[in-house]
Parts: sequence; structure tokens; C-alpha cells
Amino acid sequence: MASRQDQPLAGIRVAEFGQFIAAPGAAMMLADLGADVVKVEALRGDSARRFDGTSAQSPMFLAYNRGKRGIALDLRSEGGAEAARRLALASDVVLHNTRHGVMEALGLDAATLRAARPALIHASISGFGTRGPSRSRPGLDIAAQAESGMMSVTGEAGGQPLKAGFALIDAATALAAANAILAALFRRLRTGAGETIETSLLQVGVQLQAQLWAEYQCSGALPVRSGNSQPKAAPAADVIAVADGHIVLSAYLDEHWARLCAAIGQPALAHDARFASNVLRVQNRPALLAILHGALRHLGGDAARALLERHQVVVGVVRDYHQVSASADVRAGGILRAVGNGYGGQLELPGLPFTLASLAAGDMPAVPRLGQHTAEVLAELGFGAGRIDELARAGAIGLGTGDTNDANDTSGAPREAA
Repeated sequence: MASRQDQPLAGIRVAEFGQFIAAPGAAMMLADLGADVVKVEALRGDSARRFDGTSAQSPMFLAYNRGKRGIALDLRSEGGAEAARRLALASDVVLHNTRHGVMEALGLDAATLRAARPALIHASISGFGTRGPSRSRPGLDIAAQAESGMMSVTGEAGGQPLKAGFALIDAATALAAANAILAALFRRLRTGAGETIETSLLQVGVQLQAQLWAEYQCSGALPVRSGNSQPKAAPAADVIAVADGHIVLSAYLDEHWARLCAAIGQPALAHDARFASNVLRVQNRPALLAILHGALRHLGGDAARALLERHQVVVGVVRDYHQVSASADVRAGGILRAVGNGYGGQLELPGLPFTLASLAAGDMPAVPRLGQHTAEVLAELGFGAGRIDELARAGAIGLGTGDTNDANDTSGAPREAA
């Protein structure tokens, strides 16, 4: 990797009070860009460390915490709260996703900290926002998928609502929060002024569906579940079974449909009365899909993709994670990067979702062990060695001498329960 001093956020310190995905994910992106991210955890650690209940650092924790320095504080103690406040006021950014009222009780809320340091950027992530009746509710991705409307449009027609196959809103909120922090840092560079940032899983979940909201506002008709297909276009996002799996394709414009018909050796279909327009193709989708299945089912996924792409039809092969990791495009793009698990092991995990010419490719920094950098960071904040020892003896801080699980586990993968 490039020298930290050459990275875009060199010299920026971020104090992260985060759990699970949204805040830790946003902070990790800032760390990937060169910020000094200090992750503040309770003495038992971020709950994500114990998410799977079997490993020293769970897959969830490994996914969203590389490149940070980790400190462990008991924020209920006077010494731990003192250290947290000193860290916050020595930072450029404070980021958290604690429940409503927690940071206020600790004196780490935006109003208190920015009164002492107006240039501070304070970013908070909640489940449902801080102004409405749900401000004190715990916010998890699945609840936001339900209450943002996302699950109402996901699933088979006539079937029950379905969630996305991963924590989509959590991950998108991490992107949104990081983007807002970068904008605030740029504004501070121009004006010297700090910022107070708020976002929520609900806000991001609704924003992700902007196109459907526009359609709803224009038509007044509620969006409905339609499975893999797009309800107003055909073929569009339709899944076709092939010899070794599935492909997904889209060719809903008339000229694209004509190219698809030529590709499968049935050019006359472009003029078939059942399929002569997009509206008719939507109405006759079952017959259309039956024809496409019959024409392509003897081909493997890669062969079908090659055939359709020769005719400029948009197509993708449905791949599992093993196939994705072996993809020539994934390898060439450096999408998966080596990340240390904090105990000498290594995994391949997704890096930043973009590249910068100034950021050299290579292994990413490791994930911190619980309390690994407590003494180091506190010393930087002006705590003497004697005071650090005193706080450790009082149980106000953790110095990283152990972990909540088996510190000898170097696999980074879940272990079988005993």
C-alpha cells in the first residue's frame, strides 16, 4: 500500500464508537483512505466480535474493521469516560451508532463536543432517526428492510415478503455515512467549520428505492412483488435456466428484443404478435420465458453469455461465491484483497468499492484485537504510564492481553462449537 502520509485522509483522526456493520463499515472506508481510525469498544468488545459465538473475531467483525486501532474502555467508569472524551476532542471526526440518549449521557453527543470544539465533525447513525416516535427503538437491518417498504416489493408475485440475501441497508448506510463525512471534511477545509451529521437505516432504505418512489408518486399504484422479473418490462432481469445453472438477461427495448431473437436463431419472434411491443411482452411473459428456456437450456452459462453478448444483449451468469472469487474480472480488478485477522491468519475480503491511482494495490492492514492499542492511544492523549496502569487495575480500560474467545484461533473462519 501507499505510505499513509500519501493517502487522501492522512492526518485525519476518527473516533469510532460503533457496533455491528453501519458505523464500523463507514469508519473502515475512512481507514482505507488513510485516516487514523481509533475504534472504541467496551471491555467485552463490539458485539460483532461474538456474532457467530464460535470464533475469536467473527466473520462480521473481520469484514468491517480492518486498518483500525482498537482500544477497550469501560465508559461507565470515570477513567474510561475521561479517556473517551479526551479522544473525541482530539479527533477530527466522531462516529457512532449507539442508541438514542447514550452519547448524551456520556457527554459525547454533538452539542456537547462541538461546543468545546466547533471544528469537530460528529456523525451519528440510528435505526429510525432521532426526531420521530421510533427514535429509541433498536435499529437492525432487517427491521429497516421491513419498514422502508423494501420487503413489500421483494419476493415472488403473490408470495410472502422476502428480505435481501445480505444486510443490504446496513452496508448502504456505511457508504452513505462515509460519503457525508467526506463532504463535511471538504467543507471544513474550505470554511474551518465542523458539522453535525445524522442518518438512519430507515432513511437510507427509503432512498435506495428512489425509482420505485417516483413510479408510485406518478401512478398512485403501490409497487408489488414480481420475483426476478421487472413488472413493467420484458424480458428484463428474467432468470433463465441453462445446462449448468442460470443466467439473467434484459432485452426489453424493441431493438434489443430483435437482437435477442436473432441470437437464439428465431428472428421471426421479433414480429410475433404476442411480443411485438414491450407491453405485449409483459402480458405474455410466461410464453416468452418458455421460448427462451427452450432455446438456451442446452448451453452452459458462459457459452450462453458469449452467444448473447455477440448480439449485444445484456446478460450475466448467476455465480456462487466460489465462482466469483475465481472470476478473471474480479482478479484483474483487485476486488478481493488480503486482510490479516489480527492473529496471524489471513482472509480475502472486498476492498474499497473504487480505485484511486494514488492508492497502490496490495495487502490491507489487519483487524485489531480487542484493546490491542489501548496503551498506545492513551499515551498519545497524554496519559502517563502510571495512570494507564492505574486505570487498567481499576478495570476502566482493557490493554489487549486477551480476548473474549480463543486468541489462538488464527483461521479467521468460524470454528465448530465444542
